[in-house]
Amino acid sequence: MENHRGSVTAGKAIRCKAAVSRNPGEALVIEEIEVEPPKSWEVRVKILCTSLCHSDITFWKMSTGPFAIFPRIFGHEAVGVVESVGEHVKEVQEGDLVLPVFHPHCRECRDCKSQKGNGCSVFGYRLNPDMPRDATSRFKGMNGEVLHHFLFVSSFTEYTVVDVAHVVKISSEIPVDKACLLSCGVSTGIGAAWKVADIEAGSTVAIFGLGAVGLAVLITQLHLFNPCPNHALLIVAEGARLRGASKIIGVDLNPEKFEIGKTFGVTDFINPATCGEKKVSEVIKEMTDGGADYCFECIGLASLMEDAFNSNREGWGKTVILGVEKHGTPLALNTYLLLRGRSVTGCLFGGFKPKSDIPLLAEKYLDKELNLDGFITHELSFQDINKAFELLLQGKSLRCIIWMDN
Repeated sequence: MENHRGSVTAGKAIRCKAAVSRNPGEALVIEEIEVEPPKSWEVRVKILCTSLCHSDITFWKMSTGPFAIFPRIFGHEAVGVVESVGEHVKEVQEGDLVLPVFHPHCRECRDCKSQKGNGCSVFGYRLNPDMPRDATSRFKGMNGEVLHHFLFVSSFTEYTVVDVAHVVKISSEIPVDKACLLSCGVSTGIGAAWKVADIEAGSTVAIFGLGAVGLAVLITQLHLFNPCPNHALLIVAEGARLRGASKIIGVDLNPEKFEIGKTFGVTDFINPATCGEKKVSEVIKEMTDGGADYCFECIGLASLMEDAFNSNREGWGKTVILGVEKHGTPLALNTYLLLRGRSVTGCLFGGFKPKSDIPLLAEKYLDKELNLDGFITHELSFQDINKAFELLLQGKSLRCIIWMDN
């Protein structure tokens, strides 16, 4: 991708449009802002398209606590082109297609070099409201006020600045709207099934929450063990029939998600509201002859995490927690059941190391092994970004692509 503005704007502040969140739960305001040039180890990115994730909604609603910081620029699923780079940045250059990602990957620390996890001991899991190295913002309003960052990405703006540890270079062959999906939710779900659970063919699986993350878990278990170069529906059919999981149970309160789930290979559905006096875990045990081999919690509620754990099979059942607990409620588990062989683990970003694993997912899409198209349910212009919030809040959207130039 050729960049025509880098030589003109490099080293200078850029004025552009951004969707600013000024108060919790209120509609975003499209306004002109100023984006400073990147400092050392930083990259300024022209956003091509972005998407809306439930994490944006969660923080947007926060009115109290240390993370309720306003005004700020939300957004952390996006794809863009490098406009300019600061000193010491060598791995990307002007014109490169990149994904800004919330999860750091410095490649130099002990954790980044280890294959045991995907943490980063240099940047850790700090949630600074601004840049990770100096905790200052690169955004200003036209009156000089500081506008805060979000998850080190802030993609609801025409230009953003991210640390190089949060930038992934990606093949320019992949359509940008599909690439956008790899920067958070889809990668989290795929990684959870692929790296964390390590699901084998013939397994029984229960997924609590059929949002984009939950559906990504589904598609991973089906096709990564039976790569098929055909259309997504054939991938699901062939994966399920030949080498996929034997039973895939979707658990969700929204019946509209069930029809969508079928296209991703869900074989059975449970609506907790229709289970009567039975617990969801009891229903799953009946459907799986004793409990699912793998359970995934994708919502972020301690009660569902406990349900997922109790739905596992004794002896080897594994529960993978992907959702961030929304209320800070601790997870209570029966230790006797742990002694009987069940296990529970959490994962952030699906256990993926962004700079090495995301490009591999892009290759799988280009090789027609990975279905990304099915996650996109809506497309909007940047001016209509508040409609994306409405669609997600109403449960009508998996992923809405927001085009910056439309």
